[in-house]
Amino acid sequence: MKTANLIRWSGFAALGAGVIFAGIQPVHPPDVLASVTTGLWGVILALKWVMCFLFLAGLTGLYARQAQKAGWLGLAGYLLFALSWFIQTGYVFVETFVLPVLADAAPKFVESYLGVATMQPGEMNIGALVPLYGLVSGLFILGSLLFGIATFRARILSRWAAGLLALSVVFIPVAALLPHAIQRMVGGIPVGIAVAWLGYSLLTERGGQPAKALRDNRTAQPEASKAA
Repeated sequence: MKTANLIRWSGFAALGAGVIFAGIQPVHPPDVLASVTTGLWGVILALKWVMCFLFLAGLTGLYARQAQKAGWLGLAGYLLFALSWFIQTGYVFVETFVLPVLADAAPKFVESYLGVATMQPGEMNIGALVPLYGLVSGLFILGSLLFGIATFRARILSRWAAGLLALSVVFIPVAALLPHAIQRMVGGIPVGIAVAWLGYSLLTERGGQPAKALRDNRTAQPEASKAA
């Protein structure tokens, strides 16, 4: 029952992560220097930082529920997808707590850091942060694609949600040709909906199963006592 409860709570985490990820895309402030000191930036980025941890917990539960049937493809997808969010957590931490402080003192650094996401490098050389963010994007696309396919094949959680997760990331490289604000919505909203849907599927799938198993166990015990 303890394991079932942990998996159930991870469903809430996946649901929350997906809702936040999809919900913040249309209202995310532009990645420019003037945005980082606004109240909207503080609220949205704080939500994003929490969202990263929810993604890590939620994906772990989603994988744990179907580990046997998802096989090596599911494991690879989970590790790549989760790693992308693990690294992303560090970037979001800087955006949330460091950039607003440095906006006046080091504007060139802030502009260069924000340029990593928009693919418009600033004047300052910020070293490995640029190629590492490219790695995050690659891990995100490949991980979510493999995880979506493995989940679809496992036939435990919603296959519609798994299919949406796998298909949505296929369009992300194409969306790279569009303005950054549109890229964010094309890449973020479908993935967020898919992960939230998988979290809901996990919650509803697990919701009755532990209770049913407990009822069956209680029913079997008196019968076994009578037979003895």
